[in-house]
Amino acid sequence: MSDPAPLLEARGVTRILQEAVPVTLVRDIDLTIGQGEFVSVTGPSGSGKSSLLYLLGLLDLPTAGQIFIDGIETTGLSANELAAIRLSRIGFVFQFHFLLPEFSVLHNVLLPMQRLGVLSDAEMMERGHALLEELDIADQAKKRPDQLSGGQRQRVAVARALANDPALILADEPTGNLDSKNSEIVQEIFAKLVRDEGRTVIAVTHEVGFAAATARNVHLIDGRIDSDTRR
Repeated sequence: MSDPAPLLEARGVTRILQEAVPVTLVRDIDLTIGQGEFVSVTGPSGSGKSSLLYLLGLLDLPTAGQIFIDGIETTGLSANELAAIRLSRIGFVFQFHFLLPEFSVLHNVLLPMQRLGVLSDAEMMERGHALLEELDIADQAKKRPDQLSGGQRQRVAVARALANDPALILADEPTGNLDSKNSEIVQEIFAKLVRDEGRTVIAVTHEVGFAAATARNVHLIDGRIDSDTRR
């Protein structure tokens, strides 16, 4: 069986904070990830896990090296061009859900669609309700985030990440604030997105059980890839 076609590539990626004493966050990262992969990124605190994820998601810019998203070289693109790629091709889920408290659950899910501006109002509403139904929180659509449990809020965050139908989902400690039951639920949601929908999920995690459930593990030490294991 051949490897899946590359969806994301990092070539010689380095990120250095130019402070009084320069700090190297990641160094010389070469990484290719295909369509439909479920990848965990692990490593000790300070190893560069989140820094790598933010680079792959075009939230930060590398000091050196190149990042390709679906064959598009992102080096040298303008801030607006990078934002357009993030909005249309990448979904983000963070440890803290970052839902807007003044809006309903449904409105939070609709926001990325409204920003992209591709669907009609009716189509956006239909997709928003379908995503909430898929994640078993359709009955919470009219509530505000502070009326939900932690697990429900994180499922809304996943629905929002899926709003514009991205091929790539990047998650930074997505179960870090959840109890074991809700952690398992979120973990299975990601596995289902890969298994049933062919999406690519890359998740930074410190949880051994979460990492063990992924088909591939990239382990970082001191900003470098120490191992890259497929199971």
